[in-house]
Amino acid sequence: MAIKSRMRIKNIKYWLRHYKLNQITMEILKEIKVPTGEIYTAKGDKGVLEFLTVADYGKDANIKADFLGITRELNGVPNGTPMPLTEKWVITISTQYGCSMNCKFCDVPKVGPGRNVTLNDLRHEITTALGMHLEVNHTKRLNVHYARMGEPTWNEAVIEHARFFLRVDIVPYIGNSLVHPVVSTMLPKHNCNLYDFIHKWVRVKNTDYNGNAGLQFSINSTDDAQREYLFSGNALPLRDIAELADTLVSPWGRKYALNFALADDSIIDGKVLASMFDPRKFMCKITPLHRTNSCEANHIQTSGGYDSFVPYKKVEEDLKANGFNVIVFVPSYDEDNGLITCGNAILSGKKPTSSYKEVIF
Repeated sequence: MAIKSRMRIKNIKYWLRHYKLNQITMEILKEIKVPTGEIYTAKGDKGVLEFLTVADYGKDANIKADFLGITRELNGVPNGTPMPLTEKWVITISTQYGCSMNCKFCDVPKVGPGRNVTLNDLRHEITTALGMHLEVNHTKRLNVHYARMGEPTWNEAVIEHARFFLRVDIVPYIGNSLVHPVVSTMLPKHNCNLYDFIHKWVRVKNTDYNGNAGLQFSINSTDDAQREYLFSGNALPLRDIAELADTLVSPWGRKYALNFALADDSIIDGKVLASMFDPRKFMCKITPLHRTNSCEANHIQTSGGYDSFVPYKKVEEDLKANGFNVIVFVPSYDEDNGLITCGNAILSGKKPTSSYKEVIF
């Protein structure tokens, strides 16, 4: 009798879980399976959205961070087998349909101008991605990046989603797994609510998530003329960003990040940066510019950036010499060619150049 009762309880829990899962998912139109994950297009409240789920190689494979004790140079990251999703799971979702920032290195504006996704869209992107892997009922860490399509600071629903829904919505799928939400922003100068959004997100990071959330500023250059070109005149000047940064309280957990997608002609001056941003509050992250159609059309590239540490070494040393903790992240060819990296969008018409399988629903 006890065995039958336990089996009945187990069956009830199973069907309850699947009932809950089926209530808050969106209709998938296409799934593109690439070596390190899946890219989905699906019906949102206002049109077609794109989001993805990714397995990670692990920090010992694709980052250099002296302050974390990971000191070897990244002379290329070999294609390989990612960690299982039970170890680390990354879901990257869209905050807008398209994007209006028109960054010179990004393909997302080709999808169309930025129109905010709804709160329901944000919730459904997460639950749909989780629902495609029902074999996983727990992960040591779920990273949620509000970074596939759109500039997140235009959309107030991002704050509401992270505060009140994200941790609740994942429970039927992966229980009380650790979740780490991240906002990356280009800091649009025409957004009159930018200051308010950033301060609200800092409270999300420091208070709601006890430091276990991320805030990243996309900087790319310390030269304002170069930034004006790269961001098509739509991002705040560096001095204005620094003034905003000065108003932020010290971070709990990991520091706020200044992101540099490095190109051959990038101007990055550690002394200039340290004069504006407090290294006690901010760290730096360096990546190659991903090889989007827009980068190719605008002749922007990181020569050797996937095979040699040479493009990063000088910049990394300069930033460290000026007091910053520095992470260098280099994806494998499978990751970049699979279009799971920032600046890419299947909806822009680009196809993976890695191996892939396309499933139409």
